[in-house]
Amino acid sequence: MSKLDEIKKLKERIEELEFVKDFQQDIIADMEIITGVDMSKKSLPETLAKEIELKKKNIKKKNGSISVLGSLHKHSTKESNPSKTKKQTIEY
Repeated sequence: MSKLDEIKKLKERIEELEFVKDFQQDIIADMEIITGVDMSKKSLPETLAKEIELKKKNIKKKNGSISVLGSLHKHSTKESNPSKTKKQTIEY
């Protein structure tokens, strides 16, 4: 196998592993938001825990936060009082 082929295979493998890592972090972030338990801080290296915390913030900013009881808390920019949030029930 030539060096260029080997480098190409290694780059493809890196991309694959980065995809898997992102997918796993998304799942962990979602579960932490749903359950309210920060498992990553207790059981993962600090750098990975920080990446998951950032993903959680982005998810909450994009979708609002979902409580364990199934209500959705979306922050509206139209509200006059930013400390209040709208509550909606999610039906499955």
